[in-house]
Amino acid sequence: MILLKKLLNIRGFNNATSSIVAIFAGLLFGFIILLISNPSQAVDGFIIILKGGFSTGGKGMGQVMYFATPLILTGLSVGFAFKTGLFNIGASGQFIMGAFAAVYIGVKWTFIPAPFHWMVALLAATIVGGLWALIPGLLKAYLNVHEVISTIMMNYIGMYLANFLVKSTVYDSKKALSMNVAESAVLPKGGLDKIFYNPTGSSGAVDLSTVNSGFYIALVVAVIMFIVLNKTTFGYELKACGFNQNASKYAGINEKRSIVLSMVIAGALAGLGGGLLYLSGASGRHIKAVDVLAAEGFNGIPVALLGLSNPIGIIFSAIFISYITLGGNYLQTLNFVPEIIDVIIACVIYFSAFALLFRNILPRLLKWRMDAAEIKNERGNE
Repeated sequence: MILLKKLLNIRGFNNATSSIVAIFAGLLFGFIILLISNPSQAVDGFIIILKGGFSTGGKGMGQVMYFATPLILTGLSVGFAFKTGLFNIGASGQFIMGAFAAVYIGVKWTFIPAPFHWMVALLAATIVGGLWALIPGLLKAYLNVHEVISTIMMNYIGMYLANFLVKSTVYDSKKALSMNVAESAVLPKGGLDKIFYNPTGSSGAVDLSTVNSGFYIALVVAVIMFIVLNKTTFGYELKACGFNQNASKYAGINEKRSIVLSMVIAGALAGLGGGLLYLSGASGRHIKAVDVLAAEGFNGIPVALLGLSNPIGIIFSAIFISYITLGGNYLQTLNFVPEIIDVIIACVIYFSAFALLFRNILPRLLKWRMDAAEIKNERGNE
């Protein structure tokens, strides 16, 4: 009991526990949904979800990492803004604008030396994503326009503008997609293709996953964001401004500068995520120029919520959501609709709110029980 009480007083343990409780509760509720929709195959379907990327061996795990890469960046975008007191709903627009910048550089700027081409394209994606978030940041800082309203508007503006720019500059009219980026702009594999693959026969042929060095970049960026937020004066100022702008201003912190920088950094992270996805060289990774908001931007919201806006937690939550999403794609083989996995993810996020409540209530209940036990012992000694 004493050990449990000490553990509950550790913030990191409480945060991890709340997310784990949310995951188990969400999966349990998802199993109930499977039972209702198709009772005879509910158990098999649930096993497929739990297997996730393992369902297809080494290639499957590589695909989990591949799909987790943009989720880590958009999750960091939402989580970083939330840590600094802002709610960045505009990750979708920032994501697609960054994606366009990366694709444009990858297609048009072939004069850049091969070793640096993909780096310049990623840098462009990061800068454009940051600039796209600059507008809501300025509106929030100087006109007090709520960032939720402005970022939602910027999502649609970004979607239509990206579609226009793609069709005007890098559009393949025969395929109704953006053109293929130059080979020099494709992200290197970083040795991951030699780890995550499935052998296809005795001839030595292999079925490769599409995971690449973008996963390494996402991990490094997450660690950097963790250090910035928790170990630097700059990060402390941003968080302090998020907690209380008036108190921060009184303490000598430029609150307008902090708001603008927070939004720019959040946008840069989302833009980088767009660049990493569309420079992967994977089949089908082209900008389609349709009037649909980029789902990766909105998927970053549940990733950030499940990871409690902690950069390290966001890594694991992105991998988890990618893992069960990949498993959910195989549910169609059992005649389940693919939207069921979206319902399960929604349940996980919904239960995460109850898990946070559980985290706050449990220490109080435990303290009450221990106090009652001490009083009982004292009376027994009398």
